[in-house]
Amino acid sequence: MTQQTIALLAGIAVLGGACQWLAWRMRLPAILFLLLSGIVVGPVAGILDPDALLGDLLFPFVSLAVSVILFEGSLTLKFSEIAGLEKVVRRFVTTGMLITWLITTLATRWLTDFSWGLATLFGAIMVVTGPTVIQPMLRTVRPTAKVASILRWEGIIIDPIGALLAVLVYEFLVSTSAGGAWVETFMTFFRLIGSGLLVGIGVGYFLGEALRRDWLPHYLFNVATLAAVMGAFALSNAVAHESGLLAVTAMGIYLANRKGVPVEEILAFKESLSLLLITALFILLAARLDLGLLEHIGWVAVQIFLVMQFVARPVKVFFATRGSSLNWRERALLGWIAPRGIVAAAVVALFSIQLDQQGFKDAILLVPLTFVVIIGTVVLQSLTAGPLARMLKVAEPGSGGFLIVGANPLARAIAQALAQQEVSVRLTDTLWDNVSRARMAGLKTYYGNPLSEHAEIYLDTSGLGRVLALTADEHLNELACTRFRAYFGPKRTFALRVSHTEKGRKSVSAGGGQWTFGERATFVDLSRRVARGAEIRQTNLSEAFGFEQFGEKYGERATPLFAIDPKGRVEVFTDDNTFAPKAGWVVLALIDPDPAEVPKRAAKTGPARTADIKPDLPGAPPASGAARQDA
Repeated sequence: MTQQTIALLAGIAVLGGACQWLAWRMRLPAILFLLLSGIVVGPVAGILDPDALLGDLLFPFVSLAVSVILFEGSLTLKFSEIAGLEKVVRRFVTTGMLITWLITTLATRWLTDFSWGLATLFGAIMVVTGPTVIQPMLRTVRPTAKVASILRWEGIIIDPIGALLAVLVYEFLVSTSAGGAWVETFMTFFRLIGSGLLVGIGVGYFLGEALRRDWLPHYLFNVATLAAVMGAFALSNAVAHESGLLAVTAMGIYLANRKGVPVEEILAFKESLSLLLITALFILLAARLDLGLLEHIGWVAVQIFLVMQFVARPVKVFFATRGSSLNWRERALLGWIAPRGIVAAAVVALFSIQLDQQGFKDAILLVPLTFVVIIGTVVLQSLTAGPLARMLKVAEPGSGGFLIVGANPLARAIAQALAQQEVSVRLTDTLWDNVSRARMAGLKTYYGNPLSEHAEIYLDTSGLGRVLALTADEHLNELACTRFRAYFGPKRTFALRVSHTEKGRKSVSAGGGQWTFGERATFVDLSRRVARGAEIRQTNLSEAFGFEQFGEKYGERATPLFAIDPKGRVEVFTDDNTFAPKAGWVVLALIDPDPAEVPKRAAKTGPARTADIKPDLPGAPPASGAARQDA
């Protein structure tokens, strides 16, 4: 391996990392920057030639990378989720998907010289939107909860269904390439389908048993899963040529719907390996793009993109939302947002290479055509969806809800107090015990790491416009402030000090957040107070009993947390308050019990038992902390 080869491989990794960071900073899908950078270093600058760099290894790398991407996408398809979705979403991913497929196929066949087979394949690939491109757009546009929920679930569910449809169409094309009679064609097709399903479900069964019965240590989950995916892909291809993609897709769907299999653990390896694969894959694919082909199909590609944007999507939304409670403004926004992304680009790149090798005319044009559609939908919709949502009045104006990082007793008490004031809240925690207690209290939750790739897709931030980090982990608080500052802004990112150490004083400030609840408040102190019986009380301020009188009455027993003005806007008490609560406002404060009442309460309840002490609060008695009314 020469120094130039090493430099190019390292350069791909560095360039990919820069693209991912830029996408995060600009709140746009990463695929946009990966494709553009690949085009620049490839056909434009001539720095990167993937065929010369990888040679015969390029096609196997693309094949295995796409197999991993399809497997992960299919892991999100749970039939129980489809059954539980509202009628509109089910229509979006069933009849609506077929409408998109039909219109795109007809437009491609009419506007290009593609055969019916290639046009049908392209139409099948283009039904996929995908959560990785939808979520960044939703967090920027911030549509109403109803619209955001439909778009989010459409992206999650249609990702694996669309991929499966594209694979089936591709398998049918491959089975027709031999040029035999129709009986032979269908026999070949069903042999491919049978082989893919048999191998995929078979390998999925044995992997599921190994994971479910703890035959593997936890640290081998990722390695075993990756080995099983690649093994199933290779085995299925050996049994029936080109059936590997169906095998890994079937394997993922089987595991996702089998009880007792820790799918969340399997998905974990997406956060490292898959991200690297996707990053390298799209830079390499874009670098292979022939600008001559792009120029040849450029105007036709734009026309197809316009048909998809202004005909296929609106028609799909029209039929999918008939008889629903959605108004015309919400339907209009739904009819505008449908960016294409990772699955479409990955699948079409592999299919075009394979079909071109098998002699399909114009198969190589699938790549530039798809890239134009991806770049067009992402750029156009990213630039216009926000203004359109505001013009249609379906954007949430400065959402005042809170995403609370942590579901410990203190966080639950604060969330309940806010919820009683009709403020939207959602708690997130990695400890199931905390999450389950929050759910039993009627609070909305997300179980998992809020900084993970999984949260990027599944964490619903509808109605939320601020983040409040309330954990005992200073590092997590800092990272949470850094992550969500990009979505909510630095003035809407808050954290509670863990302690008064030098590290604690600097950590969240470095992450761009604000300290909450005053200079004296810390997570350790407030948590212990809640455990000892302190309660979050609501106090209505008036001309006779203002904020000054509130302070005089409670003194150091009270720690003001939030102030709510007469219009329902919530202000957070911080180190540098810029507001002054006055008559008509409501103050939520954590208030210690009156010392005179403590002996009476202890006599009624008895001393705290050691078994009641929470592990996150050493030496503390059981948590309480429900909000209550205080005149």
